[in-house]
Amino acid sequence: MVSENAQVAASVYIGPFAKICGHCKLSGEAFVFGNAWIFDRAEVSGRAEIFGNARVFGHAKVKGDAKVYGFSVVYGEAVVSGFAEVSEKAEVGGNARITNTRIGGESKVLGEAVAAKKVA
Repeated sequence: MVSENAQVAASVYIGPFAKICGHCKLSGEAFVFGNAWIFDRAEVSGRAEIFGNARVFGHAKVKGDAKVYGFSVVYGEAVVSGFAEVSEKAEVGGNARITNTRIGGESKVLGEAVAAKKVA
């Protein structure tokens, strides 16, 4: 399901059970599939993948080659980028920044937190 208010580039793949709601923006070669939901004013770009039962909402951004999956959530003004992975039941919110690292389990990265790893 894709909301009439969402901006979705023709190059984006949206699976049959994914939900794209609100004024969100999807661009690049992003993949959204499984039971994933993107809503509010969230943005997904690049070759990012959102799948499983993941949720991305608020003004959150997932970009680059990042992956958000499992039952994880990304919300608020959070940014997940590079080769980052947010999985299982992890939560990334507030103004948190995740770059090139993995967050999983029941981890919470909130507020002004930054988790980054340099890629050689």
